[in-house]
Amino acid sequence: MHEIWLSILNAWQAQSNLEVVAVMAAILYLILAIRENIWCWLFALISTGIYIYLFQSVWLLSESLLNIYYFVMAIYGWLKWRQGSNNELLKIVSWPLKKHATLISMTGILVPILGFSMAKLGAQMPYLDAFTTCFAVLATIMVAHKVLENWHYWLVINVISVYLFISKDLFLTAAMFVLYVILTVVGYFKWKKKYASQRELV
Repeated sequence: MHEIWLSILNAWQAQSNLEVVAVMAAILYLILAIRENIWCWLFALISTGIYIYLFQSVWLLSESLLNIYYFVMAIYGWLKWRQGSNNELLKIVSWPLKKHATLISMTGILVPILGFSMAKLGAQMPYLDAFTTCFAVLATIMVAHKVLENWHYWLVINVISVYLFISKDLFLTAAMFVLYVILTVVGYFKWKKKYASQRELV
């Protein structure tokens, strides 16, 4: 019996240590993204690589799939941010409301489809998990293209994620998302100020 508990403790500590590294890398990613520092994508690679394993181990299957997507998008984001003119970083843009409405509608249709599919595979909280996953896919594309409104999407996603991760006892990750909620607001106003200054120069 003692050996069983020792094995469980060792497994928990190993996962906890991985979660610490993933959280630290994820926080660095967001801080650097707010500052429009291209190295944010390197920390995205580190964080998502670890979370792919962590989420599948607690049967948040949509979240695990999402982090595979994040891993690929980290590479894409790096390349995209290098496409600015004169070797400068990509400039911040704003998409019209009609485009957002269309994208939200299209993404919303995918939520119950993914949720149902994940439920069949035994995922827990499949529809809430699917909601954050589907809209995070959209929001990540917006970050890669430096769309100002990405922060609006992340605010909703991050608030829901706090509840989702607390329910799965990923408390450190949940705490990270509380910080994410705050940094999301900071990021929006910083990017909004930068966007306004860009328009003045045109």
